[in-house]
Amino acid sequence: MTVMQKNSSAASTDQGETRWSYTSAISDTPLLGLTIGDMLDQTVEKYPDQPALISRQQNIRLTYRQLQAQVNQCAKGLMQLGFQKGQRVGIWSPNRAEWCITQFATSKIGVILVNINPSYRLHELEYVLKQSGCTGIVLAPEFKTSNYTEMVTTLAPELAECEAGKLQAARFPELTTVIRLSSEKLPGMFSWDEVMAMGAPVSDEQLTERQHEQEFDDPINIQYTSGTTGFPKGATLSHHNILNNGYFVARLQNLTHEDKLCIPVPLYHCFGMVMGNLGCITHGAAMVYPSEGFDPNSVLQTVQDEKCTSLYGVPTMFIAELDHPDFNKFNLSSLRTGVMAGSPCPIEVMKKVNTLMNMRDVEICYGMTETSPVSTQTRLASPLEKRVSTVGVIHPHLEIKIIDPVTSQIVSLGTPGELCTRGYSVMLGYWNNAEATARAIDQARWMHTGDLATMDEEGYINIVGRIKDLVIRGGENVYPREIEEFLYTHPKVSDVQVIGVPDPKYGEEIMAWIKLKPGEQVTEDELKAFCNGQIAHYKIPRYIKFVDAFPMTVTGKIMKFQMREQSTKELGLDSVASIQTA
Repeated sequence: MTVMQKNSSAASTDQGETRWSYTSAISDTPLLGLTIGDMLDQTVEKYPDQPALISRQQNIRLTYRQLQAQVNQCAKGLMQLGFQKGQRVGIWSPNRAEWCITQFATSKIGVILVNINPSYRLHELEYVLKQSGCTGIVLAPEFKTSNYTEMVTTLAPELAECEAGKLQAARFPELTTVIRLSSEKLPGMFSWDEVMAMGAPVSDEQLTERQHEQEFDDPINIQYTSGTTGFPKGATLSHHNILNNGYFVARLQNLTHEDKLCIPVPLYHCFGMVMGNLGCITHGAAMVYPSEGFDPNSVLQTVQDEKCTSLYGVPTMFIAELDHPDFNKFNLSSLRTGVMAGSPCPIEVMKKVNTLMNMRDVEICYGMTETSPVSTQTRLASPLEKRVSTVGVIHPHLEIKIIDPVTSQIVSLGTPGELCTRGYSVMLGYWNNAEATARAIDQARWMHTGDLATMDEEGYINIVGRIKDLVIRGGENVYPREIEEFLYTHPKVSDVQVIGVPDPKYGEEIMAWIKLKPGEQVTEDELKAFCNGQIAHYKIPRYIKFVDAFPMTVTGKIMKFQMREQSTKELGLDSVASIQTA
C-alpha cells in the first residue's frame, strides 16, 4: 500500500512537496480467477469433512461435502424448472440454510440472484420484482410480523388459480415461478422439498456442463440500494466482484478452515452473503447462523456453544450484546477476530469489543454495496488507536483517491473530499439504469462514493461525513427521497423533507419535516400508521415535525444540514452527535 505524490509543477510548498490523497495497494496474493461455483467445489476437495454450515435455529449442520450435495441438488432442481443463464430469481427470506444453498446453486447455473430485504413491504417488493424482471422468487413463509406468503398472494392473486411454475400475473409479466421454503403445498407455488426432488432427472454431467458455461465476469447478484431517484437501484455484481472481496476480507483476518464465523448480520446484504458466506467458503471456514434475525442472546449463546472464533456485526449489534443483562455469564474466550462495519463505528464501542468480548483482532471495514462491498479495512499489525479510530487502509488490488467534490481535483493529505475507489470490486453497473450508473462511475471507472473522507500520510482513512443525504440507520442505508416520495402520497401532505438525526442506538434515526395542505390536520400517529405495512419498519420516521416552511438558500435549495442541526438541538441530541467514530 502506497500513498502517492501527485506529479504536478504546482505540487511544491515552502515545506517541500505536497502529498496528495491517492493510494494503491499492491498484493503478493493474486485475484481469484474463478466463478463462485468452482470455488466452492475446490474448497470441498480440500476440506470435505470440515463443518461448512451451521443453522442453529433450524438444527442444521452440514459438512462441506454435505453442503455441496445440497447445492447441486438445488441447482439441478432449478435447471429442471427451466431457469436459464442470465435470468433473475429473487430470494426473500431471513437467515436460514436455504438462503445459503440458493446462493451457491444459482451461481453454479448462471442465474442472477436478486436479494430482497426481509423488511420490505408491498410497495417495495412490487418495485424490486418489476425492476429486476424476476422470473422466479424463493420466499420464506413469514418473518416476524411479515407474512410473505400473504403479501405475494396480495400482489399476484392469480397464484390461487394457477399451476405451480405457470404464473401469469398482471403486475409481473416475467414472474412465472414461486418457491416457498416449506414442505407444505400451497396453490400456485412449489415447496422447497419439491424443487430439491425435482432435479433427479438432471445428471451430474449436465450440471457440470452448465457450470462450465459460466465466466467469472458474468453478473451473478443484484443488491438493491436506495438511490437519488427515490427508488432503490440494483447494484449488479459479478462472480469476480464478490468472490474476491469476500476472500480478501477473510484473508486479512487470517481466517482458516479451523475458524467458525458467527453471522448475525442479514444475508440479503453484502455483509452477510459476501463478507460472511463467501469469506468462509474461500478459506474452508464454517458459516454459523445464530438465528433468523438478530437477537443478542442468540449471538452470545451461539458463540459460547459453537466456540466461534470470529463475529460480525454493525455497531448497534455489538452494543446490544455488550448491554445484555447476562453478558458476563457467557464464555466468549473462543473469539479472536471479527468485523464491525455497516455504519460509523464508535471508538469506545470498538475498545470494549476488543477487551470485554476477547476480540483482540477485531477489524473495521468500510465500503458500499456498489464496491462489493469493502474498500478499506484495518490491519492486525496496526496500532490499537489506528484500529479503533479509522476505517483502516486500502484493500488489496484497489485504488483510492480523495477529490474536491466541486472541481474533481485530488486534494492534499488531511483535506476532506469525496472518496472514490477503482478496481476489481466496482460493480458492473445499476441494473437497467444506465443514467444512474453514469452518475456513479466516471469514464475512468472511478466509483464516486458520495462519502467525505480524509487520508493521512500512512494511508489511513477517516470518514468525516456524506455529500449525499443518505441516512445510515443501524447499518441500513436509507435514502430520504424514497420516504419523501411515499409520504407525498398522503392526501393531507403538501411537502415533506426527511433527514437523519443522531441516535445512540442506531447511529442515526429518521425524522420527517412535514408541511400540510392548507386547512388540513393530521397527527404523528396517523402518519406512522399510514406507513405501516407499506414501507419497511426502519424507514418509518421516528420523529415528525410539522412546519410551515423549510430553511432554503436564495436559489430555493433545501438546507438539510440546517434542519439536522436545528432538530438535533430541539430533540436534545447534542451529546449523541458528539460521539466520536472512525
